[in-house]
Amino acid sequence: MKRIIKLGISGLASSLTLFALHSAQAQSSADLVAAALSHPDRPSEEAQDDARRMPLEVLSFAGLSAGMDVLEMEAGGGWYTEIMSRAVGAGGSVTMQNPPAFESFTGDADNDRAARLSNVTLSTTNFDELEPASGSIDLVTWILGPHELWFAPGGNSLGDPTETFNEIARVLKPGGRLLAIDHQAAADSGPEVGGSLHRIRDDLITGYAEAAGLRVIRSSAMHMNAEDPLDNGVFDPSIQGRTSKFVVLYEK
Repeated sequence: MKRIIKLGISGLASSLTLFALHSAQAQSSADLVAAALSHPDRPSEEAQDDARRMPLEVLSFAGLSAGMDVLEMEAGGGWYTEIMSRAVGAGGSVTMQNPPAFESFTGDADNDRAARLSNVTLSTTNFDELEPASGSIDLVTWILGPHELWFAPGGNSLGDPTETFNEIARVLKPGGRLLAIDHQAAADSGPEVGGSLHRIRDDLITGYAEAAGLRVIRSSAMHMNAEDPLDNGVFDPSIQGRTSKFVVLYEK
């Protein structure tokens, strides 16, 4: 009888350990992101955009977890940076990347964000010249940005498409992931609409990703809008803020 009781206690301890591990894993996505969204230091005006941008769903889909090293391509002023910085915590990091040609758009916003968040650094490079060391990044996010590879503000290229995806694959750890979100383009459109309509086809982006050694592991329709005609510019008042967007997660 005593032996049976001893084994029972041992089994209970193992179960509790497993439960604790599963609980920690559960907090690595939705719970962590939710806590970051409700953090008291988050600028209150930024929360007003949560319903439209759906950061809880987006970052949970990507599998963001504590301790991750994240490269945020085309971070802009850092709306997503604020959330990811707190979600990955002190054991993780976020590198905000913006191309030099975007400085007139971002102003001091990206510098101020990086200065305020201790685990955030700012990287000013073109998309095909990423700064992180090879195999150092757990997650690359590129939200509403891949189309910029065909946009040349002031005649300045922001990066060669092939070299850009090779760079993404280079900085990712084995098993690292790329989250790509962008405004969907019409099925008969070419990549040039990236520079005019600021849209791009998801299959075109997947082609570049796969050629660089990444594979699709899942996609989501969370940002699809069947009422988007797909053939007008994303800043057209009739569709601005409501474009149909693809959401794809790739793995190295």
